[in-house]
Amino acid sequence: MDRAELTTEQVLKRDIPWETYMTTKLISGTGLQLLRRYDNRAESFRAQLLDDDGPAYVRVFVNILRDIFKEETVEYVLALIDEMLTANSKRARLFHDKCVANEDTYEPFLRYLFLRKVGLGPLKIQQFCPLLLEIALERQLVHTRKELQDTCLDSKDGIVANGETSNSKKKFTTIDDVLKGLVEWLCTQLKKPSHPSHGIPTAINCLAALLKEPVVRSSFVQADGVKLLIPLISPASTQQSIQLLYETCLCVWLLSYYEPAIEYLATSRALPRLVDVVRSSTKEKVVRVVVLTFRNLLSKGTFGALMVDLGLPQIVQSLKAQAWSDEDLLEVLNQLEDGLKDNIKKLSSFDKYKQEVLLGHLDWSPMHKDPLFWRDNITCFEENDFQILRVLITIMDSSNDPRALAVACFDLSQFIRHHPAGRVIVTDLKAKERVMKLMNHENAEVTKNALLCIQRLFQGAKYASFLQA
Repeated sequence: MDRAELTTEQVLKRDIPWETYMTTKLISGTGLQLLRRYDNRAESFRAQLLDDDGPAYVRVFVNILRDIFKEETVEYVLALIDEMLTANSKRARLFHDKCVANEDTYEPFLRYLFLRKVGLGPLKIQQFCPLLLEIALERQLVHTRKELQDTCLDSKDGIVANGETSNSKKKFTTIDDVLKGLVEWLCTQLKKPSHPSHGIPTAINCLAALLKEPVVRSSFVQADGVKLLIPLISPASTQQSIQLLYETCLCVWLLSYYEPAIEYLATSRALPRLVDVVRSSTKEKVVRVVVLTFRNLLSKGTFGALMVDLGLPQIVQSLKAQAWSDEDLLEVLNQLEDGLKDNIKKLSSFDKYKQEVLLGHLDWSPMHKDPLFWRDNITCFEENDFQILRVLITIMDSSNDPRALAVACFDLSQFIRHHPAGRVIVTDLKAKERVMKLMNHENAEVTKNALLCIQRLFQGAKYASFLQA
């Protein structure tokens, strides 16, 4: 079996030679007594031992991780810590008790994260990150730095972060070291996972917890970590991939509260990928976190216009029509819909026209027959390799709505009329064949505007030869 596949229960069935470690002075006599009392006991008995003398056991566990490098033993102690924290997460406080003030509780965990760098073999290091994360969050990340400083100054025992006493000269691993190390390791896992199936999910799971802290968001952006999330934003089908997608989107949502991260998201493919996800996902928690992200980004820079470009208003309408168990989700969808409507109102006349075309909702709104609109905005049609013209031609091919077909033909005729190279461009885009087919359409409005377009296309002696085609 793959070592990374071993469960905590399987690891705890091992028989560890504690007496041998005491003989070689890797553990003390007191440590051996504690381990004998604790090892291979029922969970209820272990719980009572931790209630009575928890810090002493934590000191033994940390010392073993610091001094012993045998893989089976390290995994065993990790399993013991994992078991105790899983049963009661508040036990993470034991690692910061004043009784372990002289122990550098972070260092062994942080060191093992980068095990490959020190050549100690392929340990199951995925365990270290979640455990270190839980221990660190219990001490520091749930408080502001100022609150901790005030606590340290007021403490009669002179305890500071990581249990270092104020009169100690020994350099301890600080919470800043931990956070920097965690972010570095997580980014490394996203680039080159230490395990093919567990590396990335472990990293994303830890990031989803860490990025709740502003200081971590800053470190993550500085480490250029945001770009590592983008490829993971894609529609998912299996339960495992759905969970990974959810936690990835959760990371993006947390980053959407941090301005430098927003600036990076604006230049990436994050938004189109999120739109693809919310369009196809049926998992409520995924839809919720993506919609919350949209709400955060809507008022930032060009995100609002891009959301409209990507057809998000239509998607939101579709989502609202579905039955969701979370009433708050419907409220957020309503807020997002209102925000998108407000955004559309702020767009220029060409932006409004562009949204109408891209959504395929063509109608005889005033701008279509306004000469000033065409004169002032004619060069805008050149954007993105004549994207709007291409969409109009696609509408002619695919739409079943006579009104949309008629408006598309009319708009194409206006482009030919107002753009200096209109006829050449439309001809190069092979629109003539589409328009000519519509001249035989059963709807009179369609045939009328198709004829107008053909007349514009063939107008002038230079293009008279087209009449013979």
